[in-house]
Amino acid sequence: MQAPNQQQSPQLLPGVKHIIAVSSGKGGVGKTTVSVNLAISLAKTGASVGLLDADIYGPNVPLMMGLNQQPDVHDDEKIIPLEAHGVRFMSLGVITDANTPIIWRGPIVGKVIQQFMMDVHWGELDYLVVDLPPGTGDAQLTLSQTVPLSGAVIVTTPQNVALEDVHRGIEMFRKVNVPLLGIVENMSYFLCPCCGDKTPLFGDGGGTRVADAFSLPLLGQIPIQPEIRIGGDEGQPISLGDNEPARSFADIAKKLKEMLGESAQAAPTITIS
Repeated sequence: MQAPNQQQSPQLLPGVKHIIAVSSGKGGVGKTTVSVNLAISLAKTGASVGLLDADIYGPNVPLMMGLNQQPDVHDDEKIIPLEAHGVRFMSLGVITDANTPIIWRGPIVGKVIQQFMMDVHWGELDYLVVDLPPGTGDAQLTLSQTVPLSGAVIVTTPQNVALEDVHRGIEMFRKVNVPLLGIVENMSYFLCPCCGDKTPLFGDGGGTRVADAFSLPLLGQIPIQPEIRIGGDEGQPISLGDNEPARSFADIAKKLKEMLGESAQAAPTITIS
């Protein structure tokens, strides 16, 4: 694996230590769920964390964070990001009407993502988690060419149809020289609430196979649980609690901190509401 990129941009986001892109080869694998819960898990360690919703056509971060209101403007005329669960976040979803479709060509999408970095008052952050749209399009290229990414986390589900697209996503990041931090396998198994048995509903070992094929670490395996979906729908992400999925996200956050050269024990775990 390539070493994480530690340099910082002198023009954009000078107060941000690490920018982590969360990406997926295809839609429907739970990429935004991973982004939101990863950001909260990092914040629970005491880190200062931001979350940028770069999924312009499907901005779901406000729903999952449980806060959707017009942001204020700072004295420097930059937008003040909203804050929920200890995480500062910005999304097109808090600026546009929820029922208005975004019908933009690719170059406009790229400019909007740049504005979210230039015209938002992010302040000092240890981590900025960027929730990218699925695929290998304008948003991914804009981000990788505009700011120095510390690395990308690839989200997949175990079945082969998802893994095919993961390969394309990994190769894209390699072509634009973005370090790959590892694979998160979402919807890995169903944990029976009665007997505790694990059932691999979408197959078994897919994340491990793709991680091994590209010599990347498998950062974690997230179960498919109704509570994860309910928490996202109600704006109370699962990582706020203390259960198996929350511990899985916490473990991923710890691994990323260690990979990026931050002490996972730098601050005590805190409770965020």
